[in-house]
Amino acid sequence: MTSPAAYILTLSCPDRPGVVAAVSGLLAGRGCNIIESQQFGDRVAERFFMRVQFAAPPGEDELNAAFAALAPDFGMEFTLRDVAGKPRVLIMVSKFDHCLNDLLYRVRSKALDIEIAAVVSNHPDLRPLTQSYGIDYHHLPVTPETKARQEAEVLALVEHYQVDLVVLARYMQVLSQDLCAKLAGRAINIHHSFLPSFKGAKPYHQAYDRGVKLIGATAHYVTSDLDEGPIIEQEVARVNHSHSPEDLVAIGRDVESLVLARAVKWHAEQRVLLDGHKTVIFPR
Repeated sequence: MTSPAAYILTLSCPDRPGVVAAVSGLLAGRGCNIIESQQFGDRVAERFFMRVQFAAPPGEDELNAAFAALAPDFGMEFTLRDVAGKPRVLIMVSKFDHCLNDLLYRVRSKALDIEIAAVVSNHPDLRPLTQSYGIDYHHLPVTPETKARQEAEVLALVEHYQVDLVVLARYMQVLSQDLCAKLAGRAINIHHSFLPSFKGAKPYHQAYDRGVKLIGATAHYVTSDLDEGPIIEQEVARVNHSHSPEDLVAIGRDVESLVLARAVKWHAEQRVLLDGHKTVIFPR
């Protein structure tokens, strides 16, 4: 007897009666068993969001065709993914290693169910760390004059490795508007503040100079608006006058690593749905 396959369905559509009934009825009619179901209606945007995890007899193409036939009735946008397929991730870094090291360890310890296909950097520094995990490392230097060519190489690697998600793990280069558009909804960045402030060099030293009492980090989708894309996760840590700039940097590293890991995990589990400039998160 063939074991049932596990799938995750996510969808959004104009908010109207009957969406849940139509989806659950379609699944029941095909012998599917719903394991987890979450939904949210945005009253302001008048839009409905839903995530369903279910077991089904093998046949992803048939399920896709069934939902494609249902979608026009509700103006529905949907994705269907086989849980057995791990999302393939390309990580981009510069010289800071804490977020990369954290993601590599979480994958190896099976705390993060993704496949890191490769790492790209504009510096050679993190090649030994990456290759110690048996992962390909691509050193792609970038200057203002070579930026277009370097980003074309990045896109070529995304295609070559069949990448589902690009993670900017403290990649200290601003992506062009063209690259942001091509990676829309599948690129995550970590920003060193829980609000878009203290931009530029040495943000924690700026925070120290201002005497802040909270520092934090924000993981968000990459857009052409620098550090202002739809927010996925945020976290803060309380600090005080006794903390040195170096203390803030150390605390900040931990917060950044945690926030980025959560964002990548939730995206990989299809728990994040875009709602205009915001996100809907269906937590576990």
